[in-house]
Amino acid sequence: MKENSVQKLTVAGVLCALAVVGSLFSVPVFGSRCAPVQHMVNVLCAVLLGPAYGLGTAFATSLIRNFLGLGSLMAFPGSMFGALLSGLFYRRTGQLSLALFGEVFGTAVLGGLCAYPIAIFLMGKSAAGLAFYAYILPFLLSTAVGSFLSGALLYSLQKTGALKTMP
Repeated sequence: MKENSVQKLTVAGVLCALAVVGSLFSVPVFGSRCAPVQHMVNVLCAVLLGPAYGLGTAFATSLIRNFLGLGSLMAFPGSMFGALLSGLFYRRTGQLSLALFGEVFGTAVLGGLCAYPIAIFLMGKSAAGLAFYAYILPFLLSTAVGSFLSGALLYSLQKTGALKTMP
């Protein structure tokens, strides 16, 4: 039991490091920085380790990215909702397509909507200059690319049978 949790924590740490390094390749779109590697890692972590580890890794990655100046406060809602829903959908159904859908829906819709009050109250953005749905499109672009990348990798692992041997 303890060995399994150490393995999971190790994999989560490696995935967190991959997401932080991958955020060097972020693209500014409107008011956010799109980091597709973050969303790729969200799905990988959610499928391989479960929703709690997915959520924890997304939070840790967002925190480290903010400390290093590689992200903004939008990294929190832009990653955590997707990672949690991806893990919950995969745990409930065992289908990779629903894990990918959970990441896209959680990030683009729920994360995009929650980013609005964060931008206004914590970042001091003007409500008049910021539409309520302003973060949905940039988050959708970022999460779609990241989900595609993770989907390609996970479907390959599933096809070879290697996905079943992961911790």
